[in-house]
Formats: sequence, structure tokens, C-alpha cells
Amino acid sequence: MRLYTFIILFFGILFTLTSCSNKQYQSLFEQKSVVTDTSLHKPAVSTIPYRIKSQDILQIRNLQNVKYIVDEAPSGGASAVATSGGGITGGQTYQVEDDSTVTLPVIGHVQVVGLTRAEAAKKIEGLYRKSLLKDPIIELKITNLKVTLLGEIKAQGNFPLVKDRTTLVEMIGAAGGLTEKANETNIQIIRGDQLNPQVTSINLRDIQSINDPRAVLQNGDIIYIAQNKRAIRNENLQSLSVISQPALLLLNTALIIFTLSRR
Repeated sequence: MRLYTFIILFFGILFTLTSCSNKQYQSLFEQKSVVTDTSLHKPAVSTIPYRIKSQDILQIRNLQNVKYIVDEAPSGGASAVATSGGGITGGQTYQVEDDSTVTLPVIGHVQVVGLTRAEAAKKIEGLYRKSLLKDPIIELKITNLKVTLLGEIKAQGNFPLVKDRTTLVEMIGAAGGLTEKANETNIQIIRGDQLNPQVTSINLRDIQSINDPRAVLQNGDIIYIAQNKRAIRNENLQSLSVISQPALLLLNTALIIFTLSRR
């Protein structure tokens, strides 16, 4: 009977541990020491701007007059973004061809591959000024740039890079934040091609991660948030309890039969 009591007590403690809350006591952006303001003395960290490639999708509009570049009834491969009121606000989109050019109304083929967003906008603006428009102000966006979020994040999937210098913190916020199981000390950013992937680890518990230039996202980045140790331990205990339940039932039955046979 002592053995039976011990076994029941052991598994009772085990089930209690496995039923513990998975609540993660996350702590983000801790300031471990007094940090002086050095922003006036340190030069801004520059990142390599994205350069346009073949098959990119460019959204182009003239801020001076939406009648140009953006048409009320777009044709061909171009598309317009309409508001609920029927107006055109987003501009038409044009795909960069394999010959490194994008075909635009009136001015035709424009070489854009290898240019940054700002350089391409300035070039297109100059061409329209020479041939058609008086004082064009060209806005150009690259709409197909994206990153992928996986793991312990509220919303997994692909998210567009809607502006230059989008940071890791901004993207996590756009995805709804980390889950309670997330390991905030080791956020992995995977970038590069399949033959030479580069993995960067960001510790969001450290407040200095906000200014980390490595956390400025690039097109094609994969962001993976792994589980923390508490969540892994709880899952292992739960798996152990599931495995041990049939054994406990069998042992309990055997002990009952043994006890009855001794009477």
C-alpha cells in the first residue's frame, strides 16, 4: 500500500506541474545600465538601399496631377488602386521586364534595374518633365517587397515592406506582437540566398536592439521566433503525462487486483 500511495502521489505531482500556466513573463527593452544620450555624437548608421530588379512591381503616380500616369480606365498590364468613393489614390502599377526596363505612358521604356527607389523616381520625373509635364512630382513605390514571419507571433505569414527602413519591432507590431510562448531574447532574421543564408539574432530584451542596424529589414527576410524554455518544458511535461497515463491506469488496475487477491 505504501508503494501504491507513493505512485499516486508521484503522478499527482506530475499532473500538477503539467497543468501549470504557460504564462510567459516577457520583459522587453530592458535598460540594464544607465544609458547616456549619444545620438548627438554618433553618426547615423546607413543601410544599403534596395535596388530595383526584374519582375519588381512599381506603383507610380504624379502628385501634381493624377490625370497623368494614373488613368481613370487603366488598360494593359497596369492596374489602379481605387478608394471606396471611386477615386484613384494609389497610382498604377507597372512590372519591370526582363530587359531591365519598365514601360510607361508617353515616354515608353525606361531603364530602372539597378536604381534605388529614389533614383528611379527622379529619372522618371525628369523624362516626363522633358516630354509632357511642366512640374511633375513623381511618387514611386515598390509594392512586391515583403518579409515572412514564422513561429511564436500572433499572425504568421508574408507582410509587405511598405516603407524604407522598416524595423523588426515595427513588423512585429504589425503582426500583432509576440505570443506568450515566444523567446524574446533570440529573434532570428534569416536573409541571403539558399546557398549562403545568413542568420542574425536580435535580443528584444535589450533596449539597444531598437537602434540595431541589423534589425532594419530587407526584402525576402525570414523572421523566426522560437519558443522560450518555459514553453518547451511545459510541452515536454505534457507529452510525458500523455504517455504515462496508460501506464498509470494499467498499474492501478494491477494493484487493485493484487490487493483483492491478498484478502
